[in-house]
Amino acid sequence: RRRPTPTASGPARPAPSSGAPSASAPRAWLRHVFPVRADNVDYHPTHGAYPATDLFADCGEPFVAVTDGTVLEVSRVDRYSKRGPQGPENGGLSVSLLGDDGVRYYGSHLSVVSSGIDAGVRVRAGQQLGKVGRTGNANNVCHVHFGISPPCTGKDGWWIRRGVLWPARYLDSWRRGGNREPAAEVSAWQRKHGCPKAP
Repeated sequence: RRRPTPTASGPARPAPSSGAPSASAPRAWLRHVFPVRADNVDYHPTHGAYPATDLFADCGEPFVAVTDGTVLEVSRVDRYSKRGPQGPENGGLSVSLLGDDGVRYYGSHLSVVSSGIDAGVRVRAGQQLGKVGRTGNANNVCHVHFGISPPCTGKDGWWIRRGVLWPARYLDSWRRGGNREPAAEVSAWQRKHGCPKAP
């Protein structure tokens, strides 16, 4: 088995443990894969009003774990309503994963969450978490909303989970079989912003 090439900055040093997940203590040489396993996936480097990416693919294509980690949250019920508050339930069916790199990866608008994918379950890079869909506020367009963020302690908010970094450069790398890691950028964002209490 070939060992991945180290990044210029080298492996990150673990931070002192506070008992909460931290993006500053990633596991070195962790494999990352593109989150939708399909031949025809399109995405753009930008998104609406905040950093995230929509991955456009046929409904039913597999949405997979970006890296090894533990499932944080699962939504198997579409509670979105155009008449309700916009934000909290926009994602419809979704899965949130805390990677062993300390980064949270979020995919929403799924048509189904895979059987056995529940909070606390360990998954491996490339393992199917669900299927591309159009739940929530997907406007009847098949895609996965993909967000990268830090796992904040205590009561978390949808405004963090939906994404705080532009994912395109990481997606570009993973699509080519590269292994660009977002942990350092996520850690820097959290040092600067903390865990915002509101959007």
